[in-house]
Amino acid sequence: MNWPTRQLHEAIAPLLPGFHFDVLEQIDSTNSELMRRARSGQMQPVLVLAGQQTEGRGRLGRRWSSDLSFSLGVPLSPVNWSGLSLAVGLSLVQSLHPDLGLKWPNDVWWNGRKLAGILIETASFGTVRYLVVGIGINVKPPAGLELSTGPAWLQELRPELDAPEALLEIAAPLVQTIKRFEESGFGPFQASFNARDVLRLRQVTLTDGTVGMAQGVDREGALQVLTDQGLVSVSSAEVSVRPVPSPLSVRT
Repeated sequence: MNWPTRQLHEAIAPLLPGFHFDVLEQIDSTNSELMRRARSGQMQPVLVLAGQQTEGRGRLGRRWSSDLSFSLGVPLSPVNWSGLSLAVGLSLVQSLHPDLGLKWPNDVWWNGRKLAGILIETASFGTVRYLVVGIGINVKPPAGLELSTGPAWLQELRPELDAPEALLEIAAPLVQTIKRFEESGFGPFQASFNARDVLRLRQVTLTDGTVGMAQGVDREGALQVLTDQGLVSVSSAEVSVRPVPSPLSVRT
């Protein structure tokens, strides 16, 4: 596949001096690869793309595979890290299509199905905090797809788009979003995220069994859930959220 190496470098290098772009035919995980490089002292800005990931990871260690998988690594020093995955997701949907939605805390959805996932990892090395943003996007229909329960893919919305073109559309805006987040935190992104929030004003169930109505996110990206006991602020990385099926979606 012909990746837009020159165009990516021209778009991103002015934003991230020293930036380079690596394409790996096969790797266990692009996030794991960048963390290995960081531990060996390689902490320059880099985007690593995999032709194939053998151990692609999602949130909470879940397996995730897609036909556009890459990780962006960059030293970062925000005042507050809360809400970064939400800002990244917002950048993706704003770049790709106005009908895409966001499911807290790190998924891109369309038509009730997952289209893309985000995995944020950080590590400190001396005085430097290194950020790795892993992104996996279904551009084409995934292999072995079952339409009743399967994920979404980008070509449902934009059939003309292939993986290199999608990467070129999202990469520079992603870097701009991360730099803006470093300066200002999640607050400037809150309203735009809530406008794309697929859980907002829907009943959700937390992993501890609590049921409530999702109310959007606060200025630090915490999900607000109105329960019988009052408003609950959900920010733990160990909490997952799923919408309660609507009665209208149940077929008899």
